[in-house]
Amino acid sequence: MIFDYIVNAISQFQLSDIIDILLLFLLFYYLLLLIKGTKSYQMAVGLLSIGILAFVASLLKLTAFSFILDNFLTYLIIAIIVLFQDELREVLTEIGGRLKTKYALTGTSSPRDEIINTVIALSLAKIGAIITIEREIKVKNYVNKPVKIDALVNKDLLLTIFTPGSPLHDGAVVISEDRIEVARCFFQLPPLLELSPSGTRHLAAIGITQQTDCIAIVVSEETGKISLAVNGELIRGLDREGLKNRLVHYEI
Repeated sequence: MIFDYIVNAISQFQLSDIIDILLLFLLFYYLLLLIKGTKSYQMAVGLLSIGILAFVASLLKLTAFSFILDNFLTYLIIAIIVLFQDELREVLTEIGGRLKTKYALTGTSSPRDEIINTVIALSLAKIGAIITIEREIKVKNYVNKPVKIDALVNKDLLLTIFTPGSPLHDGAVVISEDRIEVARCFFQLPPLLELSPSGTRHLAAIGITQQTDCIAIVVSEETGKISLAVNGELIRGLDREGLKNRLVHYEI
């Protein structure tokens, strides 16, 4: 009987209904991508699940179940707006930031080129630095009280941040979605059993790449040498081409 209901409902679908469902799917999918890794992600998944249940109940003409879900969903949306207004504001800000990044005129240099040029300049000046490039897992969830920057990746800005004596020079920078997200980040060092003669910056880079899937570029203050940490392993002695090849390999 349920199968007959489904067949009957599908047979009544028109092209506009299919387009409507497809657009809703794309909208929810894009919103989930935007908030993936944030506190709102699980809440959104749960809300979407309830919405799917309500749609299926309506499709199968389950009157009582559909009535309960529809009313529950209405009150739930109001509760979410009231209780999670800070998270919603953060998501909307992130949407605006990404749209601004996508359509802003950033010149001919790509974010990868800006990062490489910054690292080479820091290396030549022997200025210590950690530049962390976020991928799927949110790095800011693993740091305490970072300073929010939210600016396009830019060599001059990065050099200013790491200039000795500046308020933000100590710690790492986190780059996310081609934007400098936060600065003055301090990462947890790896366990004592895994410690090596490496400096604190290198150990911090190893530690954060053990906890997340990010890429961490380290410039040694003592020698100016460039290293890259990924998956808890450190690749030392990179030059411009070596660094570029690694970033291309990891699709940065």
